[in-house]
Amino acid sequence: MTAIQREKMDYDVVIVGAGPAGLSAAIRLKQLDPDRSVVVLEKGSEVGAHILSGAVLDPCGLDALLPDWRTMDAPIKTEVKEDNFYLLGPAGQIRIPNWPMPPLMNNHGNYIVSMANVCRWMAGVAEGLGVEIFPGMACSELVYEGDTVVGVVAGEFGRDPETREPGPSYEPGMELRGKYVFLSEGVRGSLAKEVIGKYQLSNGHCPQKFGLGMKEIWEIDPSKHREGTVTHTMGWPLGKNAGGGSFIYHLENNQVYVGFVVHLNYANPHLYPYMEFQRFKHHPMVADLLKGGKRVAYGARAISEGGWQSIPKLVAPGVALLGCSAGLVNVPRIKGNHNAMLSGKAAAEAAHAAITAGRARDELAAYETEVRSGPIARDLKKVRNVKPLWSKFGLTASLMGGGLDMWTNTLGFSLFGTLKHGKSDAAATGLAKDFQPIDYPKPDGKLSFDRLTNVAFSFTNHDENQPAHLVLKDPSVPIAVNLPKYAEPAQRYCPAGVYEVLGEGQDATFRINFQNCVHCKTCDIKDPSQNINWTTPQGGGGPNYPNM
Repeated sequence: MTAIQREKMDYDVVIVGAGPAGLSAAIRLKQLDPDRSVVVLEKGSEVGAHILSGAVLDPCGLDALLPDWRTMDAPIKTEVKEDNFYLLGPAGQIRIPNWPMPPLMNNHGNYIVSMANVCRWMAGVAEGLGVEIFPGMACSELVYEGDTVVGVVAGEFGRDPETREPGPSYEPGMELRGKYVFLSEGVRGSLAKEVIGKYQLSNGHCPQKFGLGMKEIWEIDPSKHREGTVTHTMGWPLGKNAGGGSFIYHLENNQVYVGFVVHLNYANPHLYPYMEFQRFKHHPMVADLLKGGKRVAYGARAISEGGWQSIPKLVAPGVALLGCSAGLVNVPRIKGNHNAMLSGKAAAEAAHAAITAGRARDELAAYETEVRSGPIARDLKKVRNVKPLWSKFGLTASLMGGGLDMWTNTLGFSLFGTLKHGKSDAAATGLAKDFQPIDYPKPDGKLSFDRLTNVAFSFTNHDENQPAHLVLKDPSVPIAVNLPKYAEPAQRYCPAGVYEVLGEGQDATFRINFQNCVHCKTCDIKDPSQNINWTTPQGGGGPNYPNM
């Protein structure tokens, strides 16, 4: 086949992903040198379309990047006024008092925000500084020269849905080359995954751990709305089946964010994370809040939960990992946006110094050093044992032992040292024969909803005339291996109903409804055979989150 010929454009820095990390890097590069050429490539149809986060924002990252942001009409208005923690049972709840919690768990001074809207605002700031931002430009592959990353391919369209070869309307896209390439794709990005594997960046580090976060926006009865209130819960309905918990954040305009996180290291393949979320909303405390309200949006995404122990090496020749591509979430605080911003700022400063010194396409060792010794390290080291304690010993041990460990870490030492994570989330999946199926109540259409109905509220769309971006390494595995061994858990762990098993016995077939995909990456993470490879769809396909 004739080699594909592409136009090439050269920049100082090429940034993949217009999330808080990528936009922070772009802004900082232009602050340091207005003449620096910087491009940001975003796979969503617009900046913010694929951004989903809780979110309670710790402004420390923004304070470091844009100290005057409070005077810049940022969409960051709702300051936290009340902070609640509850342990739920099936019919009631126990309030966990705030006073025993270490200071780092305090949300006062933080803000309830839509990170999609924050990113839209940050994109405006970046463009005002001269950054070029191209939405709808999915980056489908990396460009190498020898063993060095020199750029990315973006904007490829028109491959045949069956053969994946260039079709009659094929557009080859462009090569965007940089002295450095920053990957800020979010959790389990396809290019970051390739880089981590190619350069063995996870060697010597724990496997990354993940959770699945699902979120709805509700408009509720104004009499029940308490702007600035933050509530987190643990316990029911998950119990011993899985780790995780919920968040309920009261923002402005009588809206609340209702979210639920399931740790993906659960063993029972019959577990159905989406239905655990729907069941949670029927708890009396939650049902009373939502009664009379209406759901206006839905979405889901994976969350990196490995923390300090799981951060891979962050640099390779010509390339650096930023934000959730690096795994910088503080799990007990349920916060990562501040660290994403700090990582973008640090990467920009390292690249600026390198380019100014005449360097290009080497390893940005200064960035790695800053992440592992600066404010990100101080944030993540203090909480490094909470997740492994929870995984190994359960919720109670995590509350007591993790809380004590966070307290001692504020004093500069740890009772536990640094605990290790065990196997990957995929390897943690048990055999179906060793677990009982779980009987989930049918959604009532008022508080709880079936998956396909909810996916419509993510405003997801993909061109049906493109190759499926969810690629099976071996098409026989779902029916031949996963179905008999694990009851094919893809039917349940996907929060968008992408995967179906049709028929029974010898007539069973596996179907991929890729048009439903909300780009959460759970399948790439949790499939026990590691047979599903999530890749970027062409164009701006995927969810179109309005206010997430």
